[in-house]
Amino acid sequence: MTQTITRGIKSLLEDANKEIETMSVADVKAAVERGDAVLVDIRDPRELEREGRIPGSFFCPRGMLEFWIDPASPYAKPIFQENKKFIFHCASGWRSALAAKTAQDMGMKPVAHLGGGFKAWRDEGGAVETVEPQAKA
Repeated sequence: MTQTITRGIKSLLEDANKEIETMSVADVKAAVERGDAVLVDIRDPRELEREGRIPGSFFCPRGMLEFWIDPASPYAKPIFQENKKFIFHCASGWRSALAAKTAQDMGMKPVAHLGGGFKAWRDEGGAVETVEPQAKA
């Protein structure tokens, strides 16, 4: 028997984008420069190694987001308890929209995501630093 998907990715993204703030590259740069925002990179580690990262961004793999946000989780990260705006980004803005919506649903505020993601950042001349591959065990 095949699965019947009743809500596809288009619907999930439309709903998320109705409820979260989408920020431009210029607005993200300004927020980070003011020091009142944390830019959270939710891409896969292989994407960071291949494409680089935005200097100063905090890396949180998408699969750990909820666990790192929740202070009651054994995996909680203190950075998510700071009184700052959290701006999520991925490669193109899809995963980050869903991540921002999830963080907002968990009670974080304020949250937003970078419209167009890392690609928009790079295309608009944003700084990018290389990430060295992690040693394989």
